[in-house]
Amino acid sequence: MAGRLGIVAGSGVLPRRLVEACQAAGRDIFVLALEGAAEPDTVRGVSHAWCRIGAAATGLGLLRANNVSELVLAGGIRRPSFASLRPDWRAAKLFARTGYRALGDDGLLSAVIGELEAEGFRVIGADQLLDGALVPAGPLGRIRPDAQSTADIEHGLRIARSLGALDVGQAVVVQQGLVLGVEAIEGTDELLRRCGVLRREGPGGVLVKIEKPGQERRADRPTIGSQTVLLAAETGLRGIAIEAGATIVLDRDEVVRVADRAELFVVGIGRS
Repeated sequence: MAGRLGIVAGSGVLPRRLVEACQAAGRDIFVLALEGAAEPDTVRGVSHAWCRIGAAATGLGLLRANNVSELVLAGGIRRPSFASLRPDWRAAKLFARTGYRALGDDGLLSAVIGELEAEGFRVIGADQLLDGALVPAGPLGRIRPDAQSTADIEHGLRIARSLGALDVGQAVVVQQGLVLGVEAIEGTDELLRRCGVLRREGPGGVLVKIEKPGQERRADRPTIGSQTVLLAAETGLRGIAIEAGATIVLDRDEVVRVADRAELFVVGIGRS
């Protein structure tokens, strides 16, 4: 039988959904909530502690003191500068060996997972705890992409692959062949907000979100939820294309309901 699960929680609804899934399954959990990232609701009703992002020694000590054997990393973290991170001796040791400034987000996550495994923890992916969370191929609701949207999706895929190869981001917004924005450190929600003021007249664009090449799937799978759909609609987009078999869709029924009401498509696509 699996031992106690630790959820290292960042921002967004994913950590809370993991808590709820584990509670429903009767799984014993402990939440290590990251200060400045995790929402208070994430830790409601569960054993937890708060920890500063740069306090690696404290975090490891809390996990061990609470008998955690398995770990899942979930939720977003706004990556701080090295100076504002204020790393303790344990974090500084990791960064000295791997190079905090030189690593992209995925490279840094891979290094962190390697350290956690070296400390004796088994790291698993969020999708292993959420049944049916990965999006299948094809449309999720009643709206389908038309010829213009299909062309924008194909162009967006080419851009997103290039971004991912450089470990920059997972998402791009394309409208009528024009790239309105690419995801960087700000995340998908802020990308959508930024593109809202850049949209052109005529048919709205699409958000394309895919996995990076060689991405560390246990820590940073592409994820969308109903908030993503609402923001896409507010931005004037016609739809969202996400990588089938790789992207987590949270609260899928609600995503479909919101998308259908907004007359916006959500479609799982292959990478090739």
